[in-house]
Parts: sequence; C-alpha cells; structure tokens
Amino acid sequence: MKKEMICIMCPMGCNMTVTEENGEIQVTGNTCIRGANFAKEEMTCPKRVVTTSVKTSAGVKSCKTTQAIPKSMIFDCMKEIEKLRLKKVKFGQVIIKNILGTGADVVVTADD
Repeated sequence: MKKEMICIMCPMGCNMTVTEENGEIQVTGNTCIRGANFAKEEMTCPKRVVTTSVKTSAGVKSCKTTQAIPKSMIFDCMKEIEKLRLKKVKFGQVIIKNILGTGADVVVTADD
C-alpha cells in the first residue's frame, strides 16, 4: 500500500510518501525524524488533540485534551465533555482527568 501525505509536525509541511509492505512501513520525503514518526503513527493509530467547548454558568468556554488521543475515540470524548455543566472555571483547570482511559486530561483554555 502506498499513501501520500503532508507532515503537520512543523511549518515545513514536507510532502511524504508512505509505503507499507509485509507490515513494514517506509517513509520518504520527510526532512526530520518527527515526520517519519508522524507518518508511521498515521498509518497504525492516528491521534489528534481534541479542541472543543464546555458549558459553564458564565456561558461556553473553550477546552482541549492535554495530549493527542486515538482518532477513533474523538466522538466518545466529545460526548463525555458534552455531559458537563460547570460553574466557575479558570484557565488550566482540569475538568476531566484521564478521559476514557487515554491518559489525556481535558483542561479549560479560557477564564470565566
């Protein structure tokens, strides 16, 4: 299998070619190891940081996961955040610890 992708790990945006044969992944076109690691992860278990909002007594506030979680779990993560109704929040406050066992916390990214 052969796949073309653009690396998002730095501003260079390298055009990479990823080939997989017999379970072995080869990456070309990357200019650094971060690109190769990104491409291999995208092929085996893609991950993303979830950035969304949470309802509070002062309105809607932004929040995000502290690290990338498996892409397949994004919608389940969003459902957990949607259940919350918080009072006063502040920047950096953890509102869900270890969401869905991913090791990522959900933190507030804006003050009330």
